[in-house]
Amino acid sequence: MELGTPVGLVVGFGALLVAAILEGGEVHSFIQGTAALIVFGGTFGATLVSFPLRRVMGLPRLIMEAFLESHRQAPAEIVEHFVHLAQVARREGLLALEEEANKLEDLFLKKGLLLVVDGIDAEVVETVLTTDIQALRERHEAGYGILEAMGGYAPTMGIIGTVMGLIHVLSSLEDPSKLGPAIAVAFVATLYGVASANLLWLPLATKLKAKSKHEVFLRELALQGLLAVQAGDNPRIVREKLEAFLSPSHRGKGSEGGVPQGQPAAARAAG
Repeated sequence: MELGTPVGLVVGFGALLVAAILEGGEVHSFIQGTAALIVFGGTFGATLVSFPLRRVMGLPRLIMEAFLESHRQAPAEIVEHFVHLAQVARREGLLALEEEANKLEDLFLKKGLLLVVDGIDAEVVETVLTTDIQALRERHEAGYGILEAMGGYAPTMGIIGTVMGLIHVLSSLEDPSKLGPAIAVAFVATLYGVASANLLWLPLATKLKAKSKHEVFLRELALQGLLAVQAGDNPRIVREKLEAFLSPSHRGKGSEGGVPQGQPAAARAAG
């Protein structure tokens, strides 16, 4: 599990709760079923209107993805792998890479390597794999786009709940002593809406967006490696070309490290 997500949620909501208690508030005063129904029910309803049902039903799996740790290769490991492939290609020829391709679990890399082995023109290889990357980017955008939309709907639903509560309060002004508590209850809906948007939906969307950009970067890096190997570049040149996309502290290392300093053109466009 990627610990940042659950820890962040606990810290965020916990900070609000502790702050409320320190100000002399009572926890039960922030628990309002009607406000929760308006905010969360209204947000989900608006999401159903905005997106196809099939995509919305995939929301639990999408949210779970934000809690899972990525097990993809580190950028430096990819560089080392292509240096190895370049050595094999120069020593035994491109056809020898077919055996290397059959060992791969990464379907994208395997597909690209087999295209190279088959002698497909470099421009065609680049076009095919770039299309693959673009399709991946669009699938990911369709996923975290739902969470971003929910982050936009939730505060508005909170305001709607507050307005509904104030209408109810103003319709019964016979007992002024009840106005204060009733108005406080009405504003709980706004709290739910703003808090859920800024501590739940938008942060989850940002986490998934960051994961998507990193995966696109890894595929762009692999594409550059494939083209370098296909061109018959010296292993040292392959290393220099690919390590240009890594931060200096992680060049020449095969372990996970930091955020890449640079990205290929298509990966930069994704940001």
